[in-house]
Amino acid sequence: MARQAAHSGPKTLTVALIAVPDAVISTLAGIFDVMNGVSLMRMAGIKQPPFHVHVVGEKTGEVKLASGLPIQVQRSIDEIEACDIVIVPSILLGPSGWEKGRYPRLVEWLKRMHMGGARLCSACSGIFLLAETGLFDGSDATVHFGYARDFAQLYPEVTIHPERVLVVSGRYEDLISSGASATWHDMVLYLIAHHAGATVAQQLARSFALQWHEDGLTPYIVFEGKSDHGDGEIQSAQAWLAKHFAVANPVEEMIKRSRLAERTFKRRFAAATGLTPIAYVQRLRVEDAKRRLERTDVSVDEISWRVGYEDAAFFRRLFKRTTGMAPGAYRKRFRIPEYARG
Repeated sequence: MARQAAHSGPKTLTVALIAVPDAVISTLAGIFDVMNGVSLMRMAGIKQPPFHVHVVGEKTGEVKLASGLPIQVQRSIDEIEACDIVIVPSILLGPSGWEKGRYPRLVEWLKRMHMGGARLCSACSGIFLLAETGLFDGSDATVHFGYARDFAQLYPEVTIHPERVLVVSGRYEDLISSGASATWHDMVLYLIAHHAGATVAQQLARSFALQWHEDGLTPYIVFEGKSDHGDGEIQSAQAWLAKHFAVANPVEEMIKRSRLAERTFKRRFAAATGLTPIAYVQRLRVEDAKRRLERTDVSVDEISWRVGYEDAAFFRRLFKRTTGMAPGAYRKRFRIPEYARG
């Protein structure tokens, strides 16, 4: 199977940007504009655009996307025998989740494109469609952290990393996935740098005010303890802990309130939630601290005490280990700007 090398000349690569009714228009349109950015921005010194992007679907014509807004499908899969890059944009999953088998012709076409040398790329939840091809089985990928549990249940053969911004996998680095929402920026900039050069990627990033999400997605993830495990005793403990995580010795208090022996409680808690009781407490405390950092001017030391830690230095280390950012850096990144406050 022939594979693309990194940037090696002026060839314009053909990009198929997939439009299905589940697609999110903001992601699809954003990818389209940035990958066509050399032409749109009339960038000096580049004689030939690196990409020719087509909006591709099962048939040409207007298709109404997830938000209800229409987009024009320029080319159908029936008329494309080969392309260099295929990108599936974000997909909006409904209350019942992703339904396999809705797009059999498209899935078969994706397999043929890959067999012909195309790189398969997904933005956010677009990986649900690409995973139907089976080509990601045994490989790593990322997906929006809000969909990670559903994805893992549907495609257990794919190793998923929802905390990662971008995952490049496959024998020929031909399977590419980006994580939550706006990390399509990272995917597109990666493709531009890889195929058109770092200078072009940097120019486009500057023109569109895009930035790499170098801190990863861990700071964005909101902790929600698993509660659909069916263990009533542990569910009761979780409900109590949600309101009392800041008390002294919360694990001991939970055990006292339960009808279980200490060893049994800890074993069942870990089996039900996937976390030890103390790790669960720490996640709740850090999550509360995140909200306080975002919404108040209270000092980090005061927040440490309010969430249950007298040792502020320990809290700072725990916060950074959990989120990947120091409390002060987190506040700077996620605090609502002064001009936007009511």
